[in-house]
Amino acid sequence: MKRLIVNADDFGIATEVNEAVERAYRDGILRSASLMVGAPEAQDAIARARRLPNLAVGLHLVLVYGRSVLPPERLPDLVDERGEFSTNLAHAGAGFFFRTGIRRQLENEIRAQFTRFAETGLRLDHVNAQSHMHVHPTIFRLILRVGSEFRLRAIRIPREPLGAAYRAGGDRLGARLGYAALAAPWLALMRARAKRSGVECNDYAFGVNDAGAMTEARVLRLIESMPDGVTEMFFHPATAAFAGADPGTETYAWSAELAALESPRVRDAMTRYGIASVTYGELQ
Repeated sequence: MKRLIVNADDFGIATEVNEAVERAYRDGILRSASLMVGAPEAQDAIARARRLPNLAVGLHLVLVYGRSVLPPERLPDLVDERGEFSTNLAHAGAGFFFRTGIRRQLENEIRAQFTRFAETGLRLDHVNAQSHMHVHPTIFRLILRVGSEFRLRAIRIPREPLGAAYRAGGDRLGARLGYAALAAPWLALMRARAKRSGVECNDYAFGVNDAGAMTEARVLRLIESMPDGVTEMFFHPATAAFAGADPGTETYAWSAELAALESPRVRDAMTRYGIASVTYGELQ
């Protein structure tokens, strides 16, 4: 049985993203979105989600590339004086392991983001993190610990099916091989720990090495070769390029990803290949 979760990340970062999420839900195949509770347009995103009661909304934790929810003085080892997290993923990841006192600060910030989500009144459908930082052992352990206080039900495992993803685009082979080699052991452990904690997760994910390039053509080929099980396909749609996008996303095909989500050809392909559209909340 093939089940597909279609999700949009970065809900709340900009009005252009929020507009795209609403459009893709109303007119396309989008079923869920991951909310950045401290982002500039989070309140606009929350208002839209309340108008769309069947849109499944999860928490997109931000611990890099963004601003903290807690004030900077409470996170001296995590943010600068403006409350901005690091944009150097390797440096941040090493710090999470080795810097004194940082784990308590991480736990406090993670709890603050869960709390802010709870204050929206929205049902927590799932959790993931900016730049997949929830794959970091320290972060993942804290998410499970803190999440248990907030009825955490599901978490994304960013396990990309190497062959299917490469065949869909014929590109980024080196990046895909490197990611698979480095991430596979930990992703398997993440899945086992999530299951032991009673937290649902997906089997596979598309969009890991194709962020910003989930065009209609690529998505159609991914659907053709989608494996059995539960697959999450996540997108970064926007109605146009927007101010405040993360460094390195200048080449993202924001509007093309929105077009893929609204494409009748994609919807028809899902029907043709017998793919059921689900959300994380429907896995339970």
